[in-house]
Amino acid sequence: MTATALTGIPEVRPGASLPDLLVQAMREPGPAPQEGDVLVIAQKIVSKAEGSLVDLGEVTAGPEATRLARQAGKDPRFVEVILRESKQVVRAHGGVIITEHRLGFICANAGVDHSNVGIGPEVVSLLPSDPDASARSIREAVRRAFGVSVAVVINDSHGRPHREGAVGVCIGAAGLEPLVSLVGRPDRYGYAMRTSVEAVADELAGAATLLQGQCDEGTPAVLIRGAGVPSGERGAAALLRDPSRDLFR
Repeated sequence: MTATALTGIPEVRPGASLPDLLVQAMREPGPAPQEGDVLVIAQKIVSKAEGSLVDLGEVTAGPEATRLARQAGKDPRFVEVILRESKQVVRAHGGVIITEHRLGFICANAGVDHSNVGIGPEVVSLLPSDPDASARSIREAVRRAFGVSVAVVINDSHGRPHREGAVGVCIGAAGLEPLVSLVGRPDRYGYAMRTSVEAVADELAGAATLLQGQCDEGTPAVLIRGAGVPSGERGAAALLRDPSRDLFR
């Protein structure tokens, strides 16, 4: 398996056609996609292209945001945006606010972020309104341009309970099965797997993050070849564990 960061992607601004920018980058300087490749795209450029942005200068914090901001030591306007993007606050302690995002992801600050926006000092990005739809649109643009079927993963960096550091995870997908069941398959000693299900979309998202980086790398898209993942259309929602099965809720 190989992973190659696409270069030549310009600064993405609101209203830009991200599918067209990605197609152009794969044409020149390349590499061009092949059948079965996986294209992993950083959430931030999807959000910027689609205008999923908020200027904190235009936000007025409500009473709950003001109270929570005092507790967390954050800008009340920033917390107000977090609450607007959330179904519920899961944990708030010290300077950390963990919420259930409107799409179901459990993450810090509901995915609201200042980094790598570059549009104004008080402009923050939100997660895309429908990352699966964004992935489908990019996948279709690649098919039209190159005549090949690729899978598309939109990734973001999330923290994890009980472990330090952040990893890349899938928040949008098209053209691949995000979960692959190994139940019934034998290991090398003949033991039949009973419960193993592999989150291949998250694994691909994490692999791409190593090339995308978090700072000034400027490589928000990665083309993965040879992963051999099965095709599917369930989208990233398949990765969300039902609360009734979540022992830590």
